Amino acid sequence: MRSPIPATLISTTLAIILGAAPLAAQNGVTITTRGGQTCISSNGLPDHATGKFPNRGNPHAIRQQNTRVCVPSNPKKGSSPQPVQTPGIATNGVIIRPDTADYYDAASPRRHSRDPASGWLLEAMGARDALGLDNQNAHVDERGLYHYHGMPPALTGVSDTSLIGYAADGFPIHYIGSKARPAWMLKQGSRRTAPGGRHDGTYVEDYEHIRGAGNLDECNGATVNGHYLYFATDGFPFFPRCLYGTQITRIR
Repeated sequence: MRSPIPATLISTTLAIILGAAPLAAQNGVTITTRGGQTCISSNGLPDHATGKFPNRGNPHAIRQQNTRVCVPSNPKKGSSPQPVQTPGIATNGVIIRPDTADYYDAASPRRHSRDPASGWLLEAMGARDALGLDNQNAHVDERGLYHYHGMPPALTGVSDTSLIGYAADGFPIHYIGSKARPAWMLKQGSRRTAPGGRHDGTYVEDYEHIRGAGNLDECNGATVNGHYLYFATDGFPFFPRCLYGTQITRIR
């Protein structure tokens, strides 16, 4: 039986959301609520130190961006989740993108490429050295966009709210540490095709959703005090990789 999400940990944030109050801007970020939309405009640069880029696993340099993401201020939950690659944006204006575009590829010198033929998609947090993630669980894409693959430590404990971002469907994303437990688990045994080896979290397909194994649903969400919310977690999937909202903003 699932343990409920502790409502007291997010009551302050719910008051902010329900009051539709603008959030404080930081590091080139503005967050406004108007006309039924919450809009986050940003230069894409984080408000914390990053690792060195380029690095051995990531050949790209961080570049300033012109990012603007608008999501519904009053999101509605549908009945079926939709898979997404870029599920949201953090309150500091950095894009949240847990998935990668690289698959196991025995023919590549790096052992991974954009060729999906193997069916084994690299999990960034399980292959962090190969993809050059820094200590904020982030790296840089070919455009120079710095983005998060896992929960950045710099966003924890910086305020009295658990809100750390907004999903592309408008529902807020919270971080409450180990109190939120995902229902995704490593599969038992070994991979039946190349690259072989045990299911250790290097690839997305190493995991399976087991209903009721945690207190979150398959999209890392839960209903608290009658309001649906997503959670960033310390374990896979780290951020929601599917969304339940009826209106989903495409975030590039």
